[in-house]
Amino acid sequence: MERTLVILKPDAINRGLIGEVIHRFERKGMKIAAMKMEHLTDNILEEHYAHLATKPFFPSIRSFMKRAPSVLMVLEGRRVVDVVRKMAGVTEGVDAEPGTIRGDFSLSIQNTIIHASDSAETAKKEIKRFFKESEILEYNKIDSEMIYSDAEKK
Repeated sequence: MERTLVILKPDAINRGLIGEVIHRFERKGMKIAAMKMEHLTDNILEEHYAHLATKPFFPSIRSFMKRAPSVLMVLEGRRVVDVVRKMAGVTEGVDAEPGTIRGDFSLSIQNTIIHASDSAETAKKEIKRFFKESEILEYNKIDSEMIYSDAEKK
């Protein structure tokens, strides 16, 4: 089954949106395989945002991400990377469609509520960055029988 990493950023935490965002994922049929809340360190932020580390705006991203803890989740499900990206909406909050997480809750390019892995390959790297294998739980959700075809269950 495919997995993805989701980070609920400090703006989601400060605005009391944790439950709302998690509720959307659960209603869609995704399984939470791991979840924790923590303050992200400079080292982990520099690793996670390595592609932006040389940009002049990186210090403000790092500062923003350290304002409050983040909620880190591993979600599992059918085509979960694509589904989560669609549910999150485009990065620029004013351009995000209503009904998406960013479309409903963000007006900013920086305060975007959520990070979602952009591919299955990236998800594997990001999950490994934030979670030990022992923190990712295996269990069967009762509704899985309704979501996956017989071929996908194997």
